[in-house]
Amino acid sequence: MTNEVSTLPNYIFDKLTGWRLNLPTHIEPGSRVLALYRVSTDKQLYHTEENDADIPMQRIRCREFCERMGWTLVCELQEEGVSGHKVRAEQRDKIQLIKEYTKEKKFDILLVFMFDRIGRISDETPFVVEWLISNGIHVWSALEGEQRIENHTDRLTNYIRYWQADGESQKISARTSNSMGVLTEAGHFTGGLCAYGYCYARLGRTNRRKQEVYDLEICEEEAYIVKTIFRLAADEGYGAQRLANYLNRKGIKNRSGKNWHPASIQGMLRNILYTGILRSGKSRSETQEQLRIIDDKTFDTVQKMLEIRSRERQAVRSAPLSTRGNALLSGNIFCGHCGARLCITTSGRNRRLADGSRGIRTRYTCQTKSRTHGDCDGQTGYTVEKLDAIIDSVIHGIFSRVCHLSKSDVLDACCNQELAEKKAILKKLEKDLSRAESDLSRLKTEITKALTGESAFSPQLLNEVIQNQEQRCSELRSKVCEAQAEWENEEAAMASIGEHYDELLKWSTVYDTASISAKKTIVSHIIDRVDVRRDYQLKIKLNISIEQFLVSLKGVNTNETPSA
Repeated sequence: MTNEVSTLPNYIFDKLTGWRLNLPTHIEPGSRVLALYRVSTDKQLYHTEENDADIPMQRIRCREFCERMGWTLVCELQEEGVSGHKVRAEQRDKIQLIKEYTKEKKFDILLVFMFDRIGRISDETPFVVEWLISNGIHVWSALEGEQRIENHTDRLTNYIRYWQADGESQKISARTSNSMGVLTEAGHFTGGLCAYGYCYARLGRTNRRKQEVYDLEICEEEAYIVKTIFRLAADEGYGAQRLANYLNRKGIKNRSGKNWHPASIQGMLRNILYTGILRSGKSRSETQEQLRIIDDKTFDTVQKMLEIRSRERQAVRSAPLSTRGNALLSGNIFCGHCGARLCITTSGRNRRLADGSRGIRTRYTCQTKSRTHGDCDGQTGYTVEKLDAIIDSVIHGIFSRVCHLSKSDVLDACCNQELAEKKAILKKLEKDLSRAESDLSRLKTEITKALTGESAFSPQLLNEVIQNQEQRCSELRSKVCEAQAEWENEEAAMASIGEHYDELLKWSTVYDTASISAKKTIVSHIIDRVDVRRDYQLKIKLNISIEQFLVSLKGVNTNETPSA
């Protein structure tokens, strides 16, 4: 390195503010320099034509500057993929290391390519710089000169510099976010981790630099596992832990070849991408059918199950928290005397059962009665086999009202007549509106003739008639909108009844042969809550949608009487 500095000008222009920064009148040769290089993304680690501030370029410029100034470069620190706008100083290892070296007097000058390499946080970075200067460190930029803190003006300059850098980061972030959102809404993959079930693919799409970029496509081998996970969650009520155990027990490994973790399963169950919808921040795309692995109904069923089982909803949970065990009801059965939720308890293996045999006795137990001896005048427990048998008969009774009916019979009795009536009303109103608008058009033509003396009616009379006709047209338009809404609501109700019929019919065919997990899930879809009182007196509350469907069947001749 040379000590010749006479060729340097006595000032440097600040490219951010346009202000002239004076160089010190005396530069001490051999000053020890610590150089800090930073890039915000991993793409800037290596030199490319698109990057104008990558790590190699920063290193070259800083080394050249040290040589020109006659300083000794003693340390170089490099931060890779660290945002100076989002990551605060206490979370940046290199900034903390610089502070340690400052206290140990290991260097004299902190050199960066531009000052925003230190950071871009307006309420923090200026004070980091001021702390360094107050501890005897000269803070230099190879492009902008030295930052001094000698007076109030210097402090203001220091703050404005990073306030501007902060603002630029916010603008860049907003532009990037908006650009990503537009691409996502257009149905394009904007980068990030490839979700399990998909793989990266080059499909010919290019960015604005004419570089081919990655899209997603379904990986059939992984997609089969995804479908299995959602099927077990939706049909048998498997939770994340149980799903992870199931996959690990089957020897099915994750993409890294390791055992599945429940957190990974939980993230998959909530990932809307499996329905074919891309997302980036708050932006969502239309459904991309080529990316769909899970149908909307299955995905919605799983989301409702996760919501019901969440800790926040645990106090009002109606669905079973777990589908393990042989008890048909768990999570949605309550004591009819004190309102406490009943839990499952078991007694010794050699206990004599009601049928004379010996084994484990399983009961639904009221915790208020058994543990706290609180204000509950009900039974302590109810035998699982006896209570489940009653619920089982109720479920079969509901199925008996549906299984022998055709879908057309149900829809005809429930909706078709009302739908036809509402359609007829809508058509009549649309016809009346069309006639009224035609009359209004003729009246407006007639008033032109009245103004030229060609009509038998006076303009005043025609004006009054036109106002009345316009009011009638406005009223008819409102009625048409109301009738249209009623007809669409009836169509939606009809579709809902059809869906409930299909569900109940499917459940009725698999219920008797299903696993206990699947049975518990079916029961939770049909029954919202069961309150049991002494002598097994039950109050059963059906889920609202199922109850409304059964009410709509009252007009259908079922020839069956459901069990009570």
